[in-house]
Amino acid sequence: MAFARAVLAAAAAAASLLAALVSSGPLPEASSPRPGRSLGAPRPAVPPASEPARPRPPPPAALPLQHQLPGGGVCPRGGGGRFVNVTESGAECLPWAEVPTFLEKTPQGRGLRAQRNFCRNPDGRSRPWCFYRNRRGRVDWGYCDCRQGSVRLRGDQNDFEGIVEVYLNGIWGVICSNNWDDTDASVICKQLELGERGTAKHTSLSGLGLIPVYWSDVHCHGDEENILLCEKSIWQGGTCSQNMAAAVTCSFSHATDFVPVRLADGKNAHEGRVEVYYAGQWGTICDDQWDDADAEVVCRQLGLGGVAKAWSQAYFGEGSGPVLLDEVRCTGNELSIEECPKSSWQEHNCGHKEDAGVSCTPLADGAIRLAGGKGSHEGRLEVLYSGQWGTICDDGWTDLNTQVVCRQLGFKNGKGNSERYLEENTGPIWLDDISCSGKETSLLQCSKREWGRHDCSHQEDVSISCYRENDSHRVTLGPPIRLMDGENKKEGRVEIFINGQWGTICDDGWSDKDAAVVCRQLGYKGPAKARTMAYFGEGKGPIHVDNMKCTGNERSLADCIKQDIGKHNCRHSEDASVICDYLSKKASGNNNKGKMGTMPVNAGKRRKFSSYSPCRGGWPWQVALRLKSSHGDGRLLCGATLISSCWVLTAAHCFKRYGNNTRNYVVRVGDYHTLVPEEYEEEIGVHEIVQHQEYKPDSSDYDIALVRLQGPEEQCARFSTHVLPACLPLRRERPQKTAPNCYITGWGDTGRAYSRTLQQAAIPLLPKRICEERYRTRFTGRMLCAGSLQDQKRVDSCQGDSGGPLMCERPGESWAVYGVTSWGYGCGVKDSPGVYTKVSSFVPWIRSITKL
Repeated sequence: MAFARAVLAAAAAAASLLAALVSSGPLPEASSPRPGRSLGAPRPAVPPASEPARPRPPPPAALPLQHQLPGGGVCPRGGGGRFVNVTESGAECLPWAEVPTFLEKTPQGRGLRAQRNFCRNPDGRSRPWCFYRNRRGRVDWGYCDCRQGSVRLRGDQNDFEGIVEVYLNGIWGVICSNNWDDTDASVICKQLELGERGTAKHTSLSGLGLIPVYWSDVHCHGDEENILLCEKSIWQGGTCSQNMAAAVTCSFSHATDFVPVRLADGKNAHEGRVEVYYAGQWGTICDDQWDDADAEVVCRQLGLGGVAKAWSQAYFGEGSGPVLLDEVRCTGNELSIEECPKSSWQEHNCGHKEDAGVSCTPLADGAIRLAGGKGSHEGRLEVLYSGQWGTICDDGWTDLNTQVVCRQLGFKNGKGNSERYLEENTGPIWLDDISCSGKETSLLQCSKREWGRHDCSHQEDVSISCYRENDSHRVTLGPPIRLMDGENKKEGRVEIFINGQWGTICDDGWSDKDAAVVCRQLGYKGPAKARTMAYFGEGKGPIHVDNMKCTGNERSLADCIKQDIGKHNCRHSEDASVICDYLSKKASGNNNKGKMGTMPVNAGKRRKFSSYSPCRGGWPWQVALRLKSSHGDGRLLCGATLISSCWVLTAAHCFKRYGNNTRNYVVRVGDYHTLVPEEYEEEIGVHEIVQHQEYKPDSSDYDIALVRLQGPEEQCARFSTHVLPACLPLRRERPQKTAPNCYITGWGDTGRAYSRTLQQAAIPLLPKRICEERYRTRFTGRMLCAGSLQDQKRVDSCQGDSGGPLMCERPGESWAVYGVTSWGYGCGVKDSPGVYTKVSSFVPWIRSITKL
């Protein structure tokens, strides 16, 4: 009863506030008054015949929550939805900001300021309402007509086609078909939820009877949620062109359509939270697996060039409305987000704290290009400033200036050109009176006027021609090249210096013949091996070249370039790489000289990294448990550890979702890059899955399992420098005292997406009391506590790393698997270290199963 009294008291207080507000006199004039109605019993939706009585406060709003409208108390989407701004009497609503007294005294007032004059339900009434001005100019309030702006199709063929009728001020009417097109029709179809695609039709008005015509010359952009939001002309009488009314045919086929995309709440037009339009409403995208490939597609769809970067965890603020998409997995080559693999619409497990964002950073000021010529070596000289390309005036232009430009563009020399290229430029003239000494590496280093200061016309635009590679003036070996991010100087991502910038090469058509030319140009004489899919990591800056076509005999990579510089359809996940002086060391059987628990010599230096970093061939016992193609396109499920030729150690919870059917899984050994086939890589079927008998799916204890690979005894996986088993610890061995140097490895989530290359990170083992204090009774004596608690250097395993090894180095340079990645709270969350199954507690069980 006390609670009921409190509710009624609060309702009475709200009613008193509104009573004081509506009787306080007129507000400053905002617009000409519209007809309205007094408060009280509902009346027909027509203006009153006489002046209304003094407004009375609305009834108390002590309604149960289940009686409030969804979506914050807006009109249902079937009508005008959240864009209705008319009362039942036809009076236009006042902007909420023009009623400051109400906003200041209601808890929801702050949020209402941004709602313009749309009908809302901030105090839990039975229907949305708004303030309006009555005929005396005083503030009044009234319930809204939620049918305002509703549409329906009139016809007798089917529900998907007919004449468009619109509900306004209590009466259904039609639209004159002047300038009616497919874009307008599609908005109608989306509002009616009859598909994404509409085809415009024109139907005679004759035979429709006495029905009003409301609008003509409707012009929609295609992303409007409601026909009310489209530009249009109010019908002023007269006759429609050819006496035709607007009609539509709706279709759910949208194979060629782009999903509308926009960026919201960024600091500029090049960044923001990604929002997509579907089923009549804007919504957000969850950041699960969101990475730079997805960002590049969004930037491309929006027509924004430059460097694309993905942002997660609501970096640009939390959105409103539904979360429409999840698990977006673009390759980066798609033209729109619609073409990317993704979840079904509105299927997700996210909140708005996981809203995805992008930034499309434009090229830096001072970038130059030659436009309008027959190739990238000639044309009108253009420079980028403030995101816009402009020209340069030829006042005082000299051959020294031309040399600097050509050198910045990757050529040795060039000459001025009086030829006019294409049509005269209509953009800005950015620079004038440039004077170079000839020694500068960039045009911006030369003397010049301020940006935009000139006394020229476009008839004075500078045009030049730089000497190409087949000219004697060209550098003999073409643009410089280098190898980046390899484990030694003979391997890495190929980068080439063109147009004053280091950039990468796309791997389309990239082969060992191309790699041979690269290695020869760098002075290496041994065999060359091509690698694709950003094998040595993704580069930055421009992608200069695509579709290389070397025969293998060229002196330099420049001789293989057959396509215009900068023309490509790639992203940095397709950066080309090479390995020079390559020697294949794959073993033919299990006679490899490597010992159990020993690390290849070439991996020693990689152990000194304390943060996440890739490591090729450094963890030969790391294997991947993968689903077969019929269960998710062969994707990674969990990590695991090879402990013999035929046995793999992993976590029991890895089989929680897909069960113990061995036909669901495959084990991949010798892998580094998940998308590039490698000579040490091998996939082996699963013969048996053995979970610990004490493991329960609703618990994290006893989270350990063994997998028997298919094949004869001790001849399942072929050992090599990249495939070796790990040592098991001794029973009850305490790694904190004997093995301080510990690492976790895997292909799991790095914060943007699952890694394509095997990652490693040093991780300290922690006293068990830290996890006992954090996790209470969930942490048992059969678990290890590990992680970095420093604010700036937190290291942890994450999704996709489950089942993988926690390896520690013993005295004598052998490595043992002390832990199996099991569980934790989040990934790298402060004061929430990772929990690992303590392998030493299960050594007797492991040996009893495997007979090792």
